[in-house]
Amino acid sequence: MTAQKDPDTRDRILRAAARLLMESDGEPVSTRAVCTAAGVGAPTLYHHFGDKRGLFDAVAARGFEEYLASKRAQGSTGDPVEDLRRGWDLHIEYAVTHPAFYTLMYGTPRTPAAAGEAYGILLGLVEAVAQAGRLRVPVATAARMIHAAGVGVALTLIASPAGDSADRDASVRTREAVLAAVTEDGGAEDAASPADSPLTSRAVALKAALQTAPQTGLTASEAALLGEWLDRLSD
Repeated sequence: MTAQKDPDTRDRILRAAARLLMESDGEPVSTRAVCTAAGVGAPTLYHHFGDKRGLFDAVAARGFEEYLASKRAQGSTGDPVEDLRRGWDLHIEYAVTHPAFYTLMYGTPRTPAAAGEAYGILLGLVEAVAQAGRLRVPVATAARMIHAAGVGVALTLIASPAGDSADRDASVRTREAVLAAVTEDGGAEDAASPADSPLTSRAVALKAALQTAPQTGLTASEAALLGEWLDRLSD
């Protein structure tokens, strides 16, 4: 019979690990130190979290919940490109104010569940731009570009001296360059030629609309063929 997991003990371990992580200044935190701080033995820690990775995934998810709550609550400005801009700024602000948690989430090749949820929110913001006919590349491509650039800037800021205004300015410039590359009016110089951007953005918009439409009247094979054509046009 599997032993019951005491939620109070689990919470105490999480709080101890989070505190040690914030105090570690980027240095590794051992499970032994966590056990000592929480007043539990190693078997208790492993009973609740499985292993060290499971513990720190749970710590990251707990710390990241504040960020996810702010992302979920982010209201629309009425301009989907501006909403993307605000989402970028929120992401960067969380990184520089919670560097230890952010590094757990994005500083390794793994993708914890909380990071996956954040990426889903980004996809929703990008899809809104596509449905407005203002996205010049496919939704998945735009989301990957924004995500990669945002994480790169965030990790650079974490590694830079606190309050470095040059790096903060680089964040704004990178944000605007990426938005200009993926949207029709991202706030910087136009990155595509006037001749091809209307066709591309319309193909992307139609693809996004079809993905959210409950019924299209098309068979599965027809929808797949249309999707392939739209992908070719948007590329």
